[in-house]
Amino acid sequence: MKNVLVLVVLAFACGAAQAQIKCWNDADGKRVCGDTPPAGARTTTIRGTSSSGDSAPSAASQSGATKKGPLTPAEQEQEFRKRQMDAAKDAEKAAAAQKEASAKKENCDQAQANVRNLESGQRQVRIDQNGERVFLDDDQVAQELSKARQAASQWCN
Repeated sequence: MKNVLVLVVLAFACGAAQAQIKCWNDADGKRVCGDTPPAGARTTTIRGTSSSGDSAPSAASQSGATKKGPLTPAEQEQEFRKRQMDAAKDAEKAAAAQKEASAKKENCDQAQANVRNLESGQRQVRIDQNGERVFLDDDQVAQELSKARQAASQWCN
């Protein structure tokens, strides 16, 4: 049991004891990296080893721009809230588009049913202002059929 505990402690200690590489410019202006810079040299610390072996600084660090490090908890919270708001907006847009498509389909179905009804050849009845049933003649049915076909082509395209 003690051996396992010692092994675990050593494993964690080895991870914390990784060497930090420091980079600086020498007298000729060349970039040099190592673990012990000369006294008074302005250094940049690199954690871990570089897999590409490229020790040239990036264009952003050469221009003096600040390097963006890990986000603070407040910045992480802000990013999270921004992602939540964006997701809510996207969901709202999708719901509105789905609702609009549903209404368009319903209107198309009603317009097609109206066209089928008018083309059926049966007598057509409408209710006038007095609440009485009025039968449509052939010219009125043709006008209603024309309007119904226009509505169907508008909603079904």
